[in-house]
Amino acid sequence: MTTNPKGTRKLTPILRALVEVGFIIFLFYSNLLMGEFARASGRGKSLAFAIRDEFTLANFAIAVACGFIGYVVVEYLRKRV
Repeated sequence: MTTNPKGTRKLTPILRALVEVGFIIFLFYSNLLMGEFARASGRGKSLAFAIRDEFTLANFAIAVACGFIGYVVVEYLRKRV
């Protein structure tokens, strides 16, 4: 079976973008969860409570928007420098 190196080269920028945006989303949620868990660590509050409180549609939309903005900035700086 032969592979098509040109086909994989077309997917490389897309896969790199998905990985970078996913990493930014991960950092966003980890920062959000650390703050929420530290703030809401009263009686009866748990990590499950903090997770349930933070994983909302609005927070996901913000994370995706910030992820794409971060990706564009990083790509601009990568090509510029």
